[in-house]
Amino acid sequence: MSVSTTLPIIDLTRFDGAPAERVAELERLRTVTHEIGFFHLTGHGIDPAAADDLITDSRAFFALPDATKLEIENTHSPHFRGYTRVGGERTQGNIDWREQLDIGPEREAVAEVDDARPWEVLHGPNLWPDQVPQLRSSALHWMERLQTVGLRLLRAWAESLGAPAAFFDEVFADPDPLLKIVRYPGHDRSVTDQGVGSHNDVGALTLLYPEPGSTGFQVQRDGEWVEIDPLPGHLLVNIGELLELATGGYLTATVHRVEPPAAGSDRVSLPFFLNPALDKALPTIALSDDLAADARGVGRDAHGGELHAVYGINALKSRLRAHPNVTERYHARLLRSPELSR
Repeated sequence: MSVSTTLPIIDLTRFDGAPAERVAELERLRTVTHEIGFFHLTGHGIDPAAADDLITDSRAFFALPDATKLEIENTHSPHFRGYTRVGGERTQGNIDWREQLDIGPEREAVAEVDDARPWEVLHGPNLWPDQVPQLRSSALHWMERLQTVGLRLLRAWAESLGAPAAFFDEVFADPDPLLKIVRYPGHDRSVTDQGVGSHNDVGALTLLYPEPGSTGFQVQRDGEWVEIDPLPGHLLVNIGELLELATGGYLTATVHRVEPPAAGSDRVSLPFFLNPALDKALPTIALSDDLAADARGVGRDAHGGELHAVYGINALKSRLRAHPNVTERYHARLLRSPELSR
C-alpha cells in the first residue's frame, strides 16, 4: 500500500542568483536532504533532446533478440559491465524484474589487482552493442552532462553545511560514476513483486531521469511507502550512503524501491550514480553545534553490514551481492574476504 505525492523542487540556477536567493536555496537544499533525502531538480541545463536520444537508442537495444543482447552480457566482464538479463540482478537477495546495461568510465583493466585494493577489479572497459553503435556516444554524453550537474550539487551541499564549496573537490577529481540504462517490463508478479527491491544507494548521490509517464518509484517515509510522481524535464535526486557518512548522519540515505509496471507495458529509466574515485573516502564535514545536534549517526547498509568510508569497498560489496553470476565466474574468492563480508 502506498500514497502518492510530489517532492520539493530545487532550482540549480538559484545557486548562481542574487545573494539572498542563493542563501535561501542553499538552506532549502540542506533542509530537504536532511528531512527527506529526495527532491526534484530543475534548472540543470540539460537539453531534453539528449534524454530523448538516449531513451530512443536504449529502446533500440532492448528490442534486439535476446541472443544478440547476451553477446554483451555482464558474464563476459569481470568488471560488472554490460547487459543484465531480466531476473539477473538481486536486491536484498530477491530477484529484480528488469533488464539493464551497466556503463562506467572507459578505463583499462588492472592487470594485477592488489589484494589490499580489491575494488580495482571494477576498473575496465564497457561492453557496447555493435547493432546500436549510436548508444555509446549518447550514453557517454549523458554521463558527462550529469556529472557536471552532480559536481555542482556537491559544492552546494558543502556550502549549505558550513564547509567551503571545494570541500569535496579532491575526492571527485577523477570520479567513478555509473550509469544504468534500465528497462522494466510489465508482468503479473508471479515470479517477484519487485522491479527493484528496497535499498539505499551506496555512492554519494543519484540523479535519475525517468521516462516521461513513468510510475512505480517509491520512497519510504515514516514506515510508509510513498509513490513519487515524476515531473517533466526534472531530474529526481537522492543522496547516497557516502554523504550520510560524511555528515555523521545529518544527511541520511533514504530507502527506496521500484514497482513493476502493469502487464503489457514497460518503461525505461536512467539512473546515474555519481561517486568519488574508488580509492577515495569522503572527508567528514565539521558541522556547527546546532546541525550536529540533529545528526542521527551513521547506520548500517541495507544488509546490516558496515558502511565504509572508502567508496570502492562499498561499491564492490554491492556488485558482488547484486550480480551472483559475475561473482561466481570471476570473484568467488573475494566473498571470503572479511572486509567484504561484513
